[in-house]
Amino acid sequence: MAHNEIHIDAPPERVFAVLSEPRSFARWVVGSREIRRADPDWPAVGTVFDHTVGIWPIVLSDHSQVMECEAPRLLRLLVKARPLSRADVTLRLRPIGKGTRVSMDEIAADARSRLLFNPFTDPLVRLRNNASLRRLRALSEGTEPIPSGFLPRRDGAAEGHVTGRSGPAAS
Repeated sequence: MAHNEIHIDAPPERVFAVLSEPRSFARWVVGSREIRRADPDWPAVGTVFDHTVGIWPIVLSDHSQVMECEAPRLLRLLVKARPLSRADVTLRLRPIGKGTRVSMDEIAADARSRLLFNPFTDPLVRLRNNASLRRLRALSEGTEPIPSGFLPRRDGAAEGHVTGRSGPAAS
C-alpha cells in the first residue's frame, strides 16, 4: 500500500470543495489528462466521472467511482485504468489548527492490479502521490485555479452541468 500525507493551509471544507469538483482531478492527479464527463451529483456514493489517464503512447479512457463519502472528512474512490489497473484510493482530511492534514492511501483493487501495485512499485506510487498532493495543496490554498466551465453529464442529458462552486481557487 502506498501511503502519503501532506499539510494544507486551508480548512477541510475548502479542501473537500476541491475534491468535490470533478474537473479538479485533471489538475491535481499526476497522470490524469482530462475529465470527460461526470454525474451531476458527484461526489455522492455511487457517482462516477469519466477520465483519460496516461502518458503517450499509453493513454486510457475509463472512470472513477465514489465508494464512500463523508464530507468534509473522507472520500474513497475506485479508480480504473483498465486493462492495466484498478485502485482503491482513500483520502482522509483531518483538521489541524486552521489547516488540514490530508492522508492518501492507494492499494490494488483486484488481482491483476497487484502486479502493478506491490512492495517494489510502492515507492514510485508514493512519489507520484506526493506530487499529486502538492498539486491538491496548490488548488486548495488558491495558488492554482480550480477548473470551471462546461462538463458534460454522464447521463446523456442535453444540457451540460457547470458547478457554481466559488471555492478557494475559483475566484
